[in-house]
Amino acid sequence: MHCVSCFSSGPLKIQSANYFDAGKNVIMPTNSHNALNFSGGPGALPESVLAQVQASIIEVPETGLSILGISHRSAWFESIVRETENNIRTLLGLPENYHILFLQGGATQQFSMVPMNMLRGKRHAAEYLDTGYWSRKVITEAMREGPVRVVWSGENCGYRHLPREDELSFSADAPYIHYVSNETVEGLQFHRILGRDDVPRVCDMSSDFLSKPCEADKFSLIYAHAQKNIGPAGVTIVLVRDSVVQSAGQNLPAFLDYRRHVDAHSNFNTPPVFAIYVVLLVTRWLLNDIGGVENMARINRGKADLLYSILDGSDDFYRGWGEARDRSAMNVSFNLPNADLERAFFTEAKAAGFSGLEGHRAIGGVRASIYNALSLGAVETLADFMQDFRHRSGR
Repeated sequence: MHCVSCFSSGPLKIQSANYFDAGKNVIMPTNSHNALNFSGGPGALPESVLAQVQASIIEVPETGLSILGISHRSAWFESIVRETENNIRTLLGLPENYHILFLQGGATQQFSMVPMNMLRGKRHAAEYLDTGYWSRKVITEAMREGPVRVVWSGENCGYRHLPREDELSFSADAPYIHYVSNETVEGLQFHRILGRDDVPRVCDMSSDFLSKPCEADKFSLIYAHAQKNIGPAGVTIVLVRDSVVQSAGQNLPAFLDYRRHVDAHSNFNTPPVFAIYVVLLVTRWLLNDIGGVENMARINRGKADLLYSILDGSDDFYRGWGEARDRSAMNVSFNLPNADLERAFFTEAKAAGFSGLEGHRAIGGVRASIYNALSLGAVETLADFMQDFRHRSGR
């Protein structure tokens, strides 16, 4: 752990916040303010990726051109799309009957695009789970396209826990079931797969995609915008089973039809070349430096366990939002005893070099987002700060 006496002396430069993979050398030295970026999104990127991105703004080595000026119709960009697809397929063990698309519009566009392709014109209701801030937004959009049944809602519990198995009952006639794997605002995460194997599963994995292994072949469609774990805002990754593409509704606007994007190989209109290139660099980092999503999950669990141990050992000074069994490994949401202490916490955290710790406007409080690129050392530094702040507050 780090010396707590340095927290009141201005912006902090951490020296030991490095990534290690199993049995290998230090991967990612972190000694800048980027190292202490706990933002809920866009999230931090690996320092090694940032260095490559910086160089690519001037010149991508293979092309001699700036990444910001390379044609989306070039052979080079086609190779970037292919490699990124292959890397994702390798990381997840994704079968060949899935298409990997790089789309625009964020997860928000998928809130509408999924029901347009899978629900429009159907007689039976699609089934949705209402587990937090983002789930509520998804449901509102789906209702514009067809019948929706909310299988379970966390509204009555203030979105402080997720449903238990005995609280769920799914219909065999539903066109699909949809849920959000990780609620970033409340800090709740499913640690199991929901639904029936005979009904298509659709999952918004925007905030935990590629943070851990995923049994992707149990889902008919997975979508994830890139601004949490895998790249900057501007590109959304969609994994879609071929049967879903083939059975999609007719007479859809071309830009909102998965078939058109599959046929165009994610190049239907001008794609976000820069954002896709960064995703490629992150997938290389996950494969070559981290050693795959199994190692990434181990690192992420270590980070989460450390912060939750601070909450649990604080004698209720730090008060976690969600129930322990549903805690997120990506977003640690909590409150302090009163608003004055929270304001002091943010003021001192900013002075110490931390950023992005303010909770979402929907629930307030504190939120430490510990996405893939945030190192264990950075989390140790935050844990030390939290311990020191508590003690100095007389608790």
